Amino acid sequence: MPSENGTAPGAVPVFFLSDSTGISAETMGNALLLQFPDLAFDRTTIPFITTVERAREVVAMLDAAMDGPVAPLAFTTAAEDVIRHELATTRAPMIDFFEMHMSRIEEILGRRGVREVARLHGVGDVKSYNTRMAAVEFTIEHDDGQSVRALDRADVILLAPSRCGKTPTSMYLALQHGLFVANYPLVEEDLEDADLPRPVREFADRCFGITTTVDRLSRVRNERRPGSRYAQPAQCRWELRRAKELFAAHRVPVIDSSTKSVEEMAALILQTLKKNGGVPSRATRATTRLDNSGGST
Repeated sequence: MPSENGTAPGAVPVFFLSDSTGISAETMGNALLLQFPDLAFDRTTIPFITTVERAREVVAMLDAAMDGPVAPLAFTTAAEDVIRHELATTRAPMIDFFEMHMSRIEEILGRRGVREVARLHGVGDVKSYNTRMAAVEFTIEHDDGQSVRALDRADVILLAPSRCGKTPTSMYLALQHGLFVANYPLVEEDLEDADLPRPVREFADRCFGITTTVDRLSRVRNERRPGSRYAQPAQCRWELRRAKELFAAHRVPVIDSSTKSVEEMAALILQTLKKNGGVPSRATRATTRLDNSGGST
């Protein structure tokens, strides 16, 4: 049961520190924490530590946490030396991913890295950033079959019955990997037909099917439309069965969203695309996509 401040008793305070967004610190830190399923963690992310003054405030916060009932743990990916050195003055245990790996890379390459902030999740390469933003725009426009315009520009087309997880997977692929993704809901009319839906039929080589379990689909749909036929297990079972038959008939790769995270699903899609030679380089996409879209961000 949580305490008054919302922290579970005995939970280990964990801090993710960064001079940028904190996404890298969270991702790498959580990957390690997952190996301790029997422990509870109280996570706090502190991004944009860009001044020495702010770093000192964070150090004071970490030192105060050291006086609590459970010793804290901190992960940092701060790139700027002055910020990293200030954070290192804390009494709290600190895992510095940047220094840990950068020093080794510098040793191998025989030169020092620039150690500048925001080179991964910031704007950085403007052309690459604009490509990702154009991909997000395309993906929003083509969410849930809202538009079938310019489907030939899609890198990936996700097919699934409603509420199987198409939208979050689409947005992750667009924002994180700069892929132009359309997702198309398989409605009853589509599932009664032996062919793929007409708008996506000529792009079968770009299609991926998403499925899930009957129980999960029924539960999710009940949250949206309680007590409806749409959410009944029998209806969900029929839709999932017909979708699987459709995917099998047209050799559409299938991913089960009930057992995988969005990140895992995206990784499987990327792996399949690369295996089939279907992922253009980011530089190529930056040129062709922006030429076609006018460089809109």
